[in-house]
Amino acid sequence: MTRALYSQNLSYIILLAFIVNTFGPIPITRADEFRLPAPGVRVGLSPEFNPPILKGIKVHPDNPFHFEFILDKGDSDLSNDQLKVESGKLIKYFLASLTIPERDLWVNLSPYEKSRIVPESFGQTEMGRDLLAEDYMLKQITATLIYPEEAIGKKFWKRIYEEAAKKFGTTNIPVNTFNKVWILPQKAVVYENAKAGIAYVVESKLKVMLEQDYLATEKNLRQPGDMALAVSPSTLPSELGLRVKAPQGNNFTQNVLREIVIPELAKEVNENKNFTQLRQVYNSLILATWYKKKIKDSILAQVYEDKNKVAGVNIEDPQEKQKIYERYLQAFKKGVFNYIKEEVPLGLPGKEQ
Repeated sequence: MTRALYSQNLSYIILLAFIVNTFGPIPITRADEFRLPAPGVRVGLSPEFNPPILKGIKVHPDNPFHFEFILDKGDSDLSNDQLKVESGKLIKYFLASLTIPERDLWVNLSPYEKSRIVPESFGQTEMGRDLLAEDYMLKQITATLIYPEEAIGKKFWKRIYEEAAKKFGTTNIPVNTFNKVWILPQKAVVYENAKAGIAYVVESKLKVMLEQDYLATEKNLRQPGDMALAVSPSTLPSELGLRVKAPQGNNFTQNVLREIVIPELAKEVNENKNFTQLRQVYNSLILATWYKKKIKDSILAQVYEDKNKVAGVNIEDPQEKQKIYERYLQAFKKGVFNYIKEEVPLGLPGKEQ
């Protein structure tokens, strides 16, 4: 079954990218334009939003330094100058995905692994920095969702107390809610017109899961069909290959997280505004992976692919990865809320029965 290459209800812009040493005039994102939520601030769910993303690529085998990108403007109302900057960022994601080896495309914010934040070369790129920022956002939102005074948090704690009462006969027990959450590629479908040299991302989806679930299924992740073989399942974890055992929540808290919190996070990651950069990275990564597989013998592949050549896709401040990690540590120590609620048992003075 063939799929139509263009959709009439989307607006596209054709972008040309010529790679010359530092990739020519690709716009640079300044460090002072980069913002993260402050430690201790709750970060709620965001509205649905379709950001500008790279939807397709046209390659020219006779000129491997020439690409044509198909950009979906999404719901954005950016001016031409703003769109030029945004498209430059997306192209940098693509180029970083080409030059950074797949084994190094990961980020890891963990208070127990300060020496394993992000691989050195990847951490110098906008793509590596932006994934670190999205990991920070993931942790802030995950913690916020269990705030007891909001709808999802109320539902979460109600189920926690129900499970505790069933399991232990009391709700007066300590509850460890520290659970690491991973984001992984789930599905990537690429339409290919080999004769025209065009690839087009038809579908992309990310999976959110608890670390325990990832480790339990890791041996099966490379089975055919999981990712339509477009992107390796090892490419985009929020947490990757722990060497230090972090404390994890009780089994019944994990079950409640799977039931209540993970579905909300999955929707947020795949559809909403807080994770627009993650979805932008993913689409660029899918196209870069297709290019690596299809244009193996080109001059560009020989001199650039998997060579960690980050000139032109690097950030101005190489310490940004450390700054993000330090902010994460502050957020981890401070938490996103302090909450104490005293309940008067039935039968005591002042309590209606």
